[in-house]
Amino acid sequence: MKIYLASIFVDDQNKALRFYTDVLGFVKKTEVPLGGGALWLTVVSPDNPGGAELLLEPAGHPAVGPYREALVNDGIPLTQFAVDDVHAEFKRLSELGVRFTQEPMEMGPVTTAVFDDTCGNLIQIVHHA
Repeated sequence: MKIYLASIFVDDQNKALRFYTDVLGFVKKTEVPLGGGALWLTVVSPDNPGGAELLLEPAGHPAVGPYREALVNDGIPLTQFAVDDVHAEFKRLSELGVRFTQEPMEMGPVTTAVFDDTCGNLIQIVHHA
């Protein structure tokens, strides 16, 4: 068994696509109209285009708002992305205007940082030494 797809709820799919591709560096893999303006919209890592996909899912379900708000209020990231160097990625993203809620923090062999994805979520970047 392997992970095929993970979802992240977003307020605006077009805005999310721009952020996740233009800022974070993912590439669009799938865009299928679902009706009512919604899309089956996925992105992947350019280093692994056949790997796990991230679904930029519309946040329209009534449970999504309170769930995401509770996570953000408690500073809990919705998901995590692996990077080669948290400090370098922090610097690169900060220079692009990304707002971090947690600067790089080393915890033994793990370094993390947390940013706001502008789409209603906190995202953690992580590197295991």
